Amino acid sequence: MCLNNKMYYVYIIQSINNSDEFYTGFSENIDSRLEDHNSGKSLHTSKFRPWKLVYYCAFEEKMKALDFEKYLKTGSGIAFRNKRLK
Repeated sequence: MCLNNKMYYVYIIQSINNSDEFYTGFSENIDSRLEDHNSGKSLHTSKFRPWKLVYYCAFEEKMKALDFEKYLKTGSGIAFRNKRLK
């Protein structure tokens, strides 16, 4: 149970126009962050707009979320994403 009602999210988005393009990120507000990606506010994702959310996971602890995001950006994390999360 989350006592402070704050959740931390790790998410994966996929480009709608280029289905081979994925981006993994961290946010405290997925809806707002997806809107940022789709409006071009993120330099890393603006080239492949628009995006759709394909996966997210909620964490009560910020460090656990950041650690999972970091893992998903490694070679083995990308392999895990491709096999299990998309």
